[in-house]
Amino acid sequence: MNNLIFSNMLHRPARTFVSVLGIAVGVLLIVFTVGLTNGSMRERGHREANVGAEIMFRASGTLGLSGSESFRLPVSLKPDLERIEGVKIAAPIAQNSVSAEDSNTGSRLIDGVNFDEYANIAGLNIIEGRKFAENTDEAIIDTGWQKQKKIKVGDKVKLYERDFTIVGTYEPAAGARIKIPLRAMQKQLGGDGKASAFLVKVKEGYAPEAVAETLHKTFSDNQILLTKDLEELYMSSVPALNVFLNVFIGVAAAISALVILLTMYTTVTERTRQIGIMKSLGMSNSAIGWIIAQEALLISFFGIVGGIILTIILRFLLSKVTTLEVEISPAILVIVFVVGLIGGALGALYPALKAARLDAVEALSYE
Repeated sequence: MNNLIFSNMLHRPARTFVSVLGIAVGVLLIVFTVGLTNGSMRERGHREANVGAEIMFRASGTLGLSGSESFRLPVSLKPDLERIEGVKIAAPIAQNSVSAEDSNTGSRLIDGVNFDEYANIAGLNIIEGRKFAENTDEAIIDTGWQKQKKIKVGDKVKLYERDFTIVGTYEPAAGARIKIPLRAMQKQLGGDGKASAFLVKVKEGYAPEAVAETLHKTFSDNQILLTKDLEELYMSSVPALNVFLNVFIGVAAAISALVILLTMYTTVTERTRQIGIMKSLGMSNSAIGWIIAQEALLISFFGIVGGIILTIILRFLLSKVTTLEVEISPAILVIVFVVGLIGGALGALYPALKAARLDAVEALSYE
C-alpha cells in the first residue's frame, strides 16, 4: 500500500511539487512572521535588560516601553535614590523614539545618557573613536548597528531633523543602539533637568527584590521594575499582537487545507478508474479513503518540513545583512506541525469520502 501511495504522488510530480510548495510557503509565512515578531521583541528586551542595572525606576503612570513618554522624573532625585539602603548607583536616562526612514519599523529608539555614569553601570567600552562630548550633537552607536548600517566614525545620522555626528562605537549592546548626550535630548524635548527613568545598580550582597521593595515603599507613586523581567514585559506589551498572530496562523492553515483539498479532489477525479479496479479486487471503502488521506498527510508533512527549511535559510540570510532576530521556538514548530497536519486531514476529508463512495461499475466505465 505504501508503494501505491508513493507511486500516486510521483505519477504527477509537477502537481505534487506545487502542492508541497504551496504548503511550504504557508508554513514559511507562519514560522517566519511569528519568529520575526517574537525575535525582534525579545532581542530588544534583552538589550534593555543588559544595561547592568538590576532595577529600573520610572515615573508613575508610565505606559509601555516605546520611548514615547515625556520626561517627568527630576534628575535631582538621584541623591535621594542613592541614599536607599542597598543602592550603589542611580543613573538618569532619557529614552525617545524618533522617525527613521531607514528603520524596519519607521521609528528608532535612542538613549540620552551621561556617558560616564551609564558606562559605569552597563560596562560600556568604546571600541572605536571616543565618547561624545556633553551637550553636543554627537552620538555613539553599538558595533552591531554599525555593521548592519555600514556606518563609520565621522559619518552623520539624522535625528530630530538635523545631523548628529557619530564619534564612537561601543560594546556590549545595551539599551537603544544610538546614544546621545542626556543634556542634548533634554534641550531638544523641553525636559531640562528631567529624565524618563533611573537605572539603579544594587550593592553586592543585597537582593534586587529587597531593594526594589524598599524603593517601592519609599517612592510609592513610582514604578519599580526588575530589569530581569523586561524581556517578558516586552513580549507581553502588545496584547493585540498575539491576537493578530493567532488569526494569521488560522488563515495560513485554512489556505493549506484548501491547497490539499484541491490537490486531492483532482487526484480522485483522475483516478476514478483506478479506484474502480481497487474496489473490484475487494478493497474496502475505508482502505481506499485511507489511501487518499495518507497521501494528503504525506504531502502536508513534506510541505511543513520544506517550509521550516526555507525559514531557516531565510533566517540565516537575514542575519548576514541585518540585526533582526528570527526566533524559531520548539512550541511554534509543534503548533505548525499539528495545525498543518490537521489542515491536510481536513482538506483530504471530502476527496477521501468521495473516493470511498464511488460505485465500482461506474468507476470502471469512467474515461
